[in-house]
Amino acid sequence: MREIQGHLQQFYGLNVSPDLISTITNEVLAEIEQWQQRPLETMYPIVYFNALRLTNRDEGTVKNEVVYLALGIRADGKKKVLGLQIEQTEGAKFWLKIFNDLKNRDLKGILIAVVDGLRGFPEAIEPACPQATFQTCMVHLTRNSLSLSGWKDRKALAAGPKADLSSSHC
Repeated sequence: MREIQGHLQQFYGLNVSPDLISTITNEVLAEIEQWQQRPLETMYPIVYFNALRLTNRDEGTVKNEVVYLALGIRADGKKKVLGLQIEQTEGAKFWLKIFNDLKNRDLKGILIAVVDGLRGFPEAIEPACPQATFQTCMVHLTRNSLSLSGWKDRKALAAGPKADLSSSHC
């Protein structure tokens, strides 16, 4: 509560009571829960799965957390966040929980799952979407490739995929 109060005071010059912050937080949490349980479309041609690592300060302690994100691309090209959850670590077991949640919310199919190369990922998604094809995203492919190269070669190697993608004719 104190962190939120300090932030509102510092950036907006607002003095807000802990009761008001608690009321707003509870209302937002209820909406988030409702959003996380909403039904999905039955098919998304492409879904990006990624986990973002964050450092979070909570009541004076610093914790590392992982935000799991599923971003679906509909047939009309519109992007939709399908799921967003926070956990302490990244792993295939938690991804399995995410996939089961998506399936329970009416998702029946994914054509292409764009992933970061996490071991066990295909096995985690297979029970929920057995027909999905896997593609490692370009960012993770590039990062993994650069980790195998020398420092002096990294800049030229990193520019390579961008140049190849911009000159492609599809």
